[in-house]
Amino acid sequence: MVFSLRRTSAFSIRLAVTLFGLPCTFCATGVNPSVSCPLIYPVRTGNNFRHISTSCSLYKTMPSSAALHVRARSTQYPGSTVARFPVPDDKVDWSLKWAEYKPVSYTAPTVLKKPEWADPDIGSFSPKFNALDGAVDRTSFEGIYKVEDEVPLNPRGRTGLSGRGLLGRWGPNHAADPIVTRWKVDGSGAKVHHSVSKQPILQFVSIMRKDCGEWAIPGGMVDPGEQVSLTLQREFSEEALNSLTVPPSDREKIHERITKLFSSNGFQVYKGYVDDPRNTDNAWMETVAVNFHDEQGNSVSELPLQAGDDAGQVKWVDLDSSLDLYANHSQFLEMVAKERKAHW
Repeated sequence: MVFSLRRTSAFSIRLAVTLFGLPCTFCATGVNPSVSCPLIYPVRTGNNFRHISTSCSLYKTMPSSAALHVRARSTQYPGSTVARFPVPDDKVDWSLKWAEYKPVSYTAPTVLKKPEWADPDIGSFSPKFNALDGAVDRTSFEGIYKVEDEVPLNPRGRTGLSGRGLLGRWGPNHAADPIVTRWKVDGSGAKVHHSVSKQPILQFVSIMRKDCGEWAIPGGMVDPGEQVSLTLQREFSEEALNSLTVPPSDREKIHERITKLFSSNGFQVYKGYVDDPRNTDNAWMETVAVNFHDEQGNSVSELPLQAGDDAGQVKWVDLDSSLDLYANHSQFLEMVAKERKAHW
């Protein structure tokens, strides 16, 4: 799904909101007349909420963290036999001189075939880094990133691999991760509490990724010019409910339930860099993770889960500290559990 953006106005809105530390997605005139974009949103100030008038979609938010990336330095690059140049913890930061650093150069064959979602090679086009480049957002939630020898540098440091790997864009590759939760209940509808923590147990919709076999949040890439709020809804519908293949009558029911849930006040869990095994020195994943909670269990909870094209399996999973999920998805879920005062 590709929409056009008015580059100047959209960038101005994003810049203004970013200066105030607020999450932002764009509502541009002519983007999609069937999608309404409310003008009034609640924003937390201290322990209270105030309302502001804006054209950006705002969520209650938690700050991103700047932990040292680990999965982005995994020995073998996923989906290949390519081994990264070993990068110890004390050599990750670009500010540290390291003359011996010789990263392996690798861009996956699928990317080199120039699919619609991928950039051409550097030299054959001139991307505008740290800016809105037409409909492609090349700004980073991490701030201004360096560009050396015409290629962007990963803001979290060295990964042992140059090029783009499996990622389509040079620089930030933007994704959206919808975390859909409900309370675990017994046969009578009462919340189930954990035997040790005594706190109620949350469940979230999880998919098993086909590419690596790991369980994950059912997210996906933000299309050029697409509002993040629409990406969240689209990806959940396609990956967890397989909305693209269900009969039209069922599709309408799914759309109604999903629209209702995703139009509710979402809790923005995270916005920033993702410690993804696909990251390279010149291409990396960033995401906006938002929690949408089915408090009464009568919304998405009543829809049958069905895995989409990129998912091998899909199911409701109990939130627990023992979860081992893709990238840093476990970190996102821990934040949700704390916010909802649930077991972790």
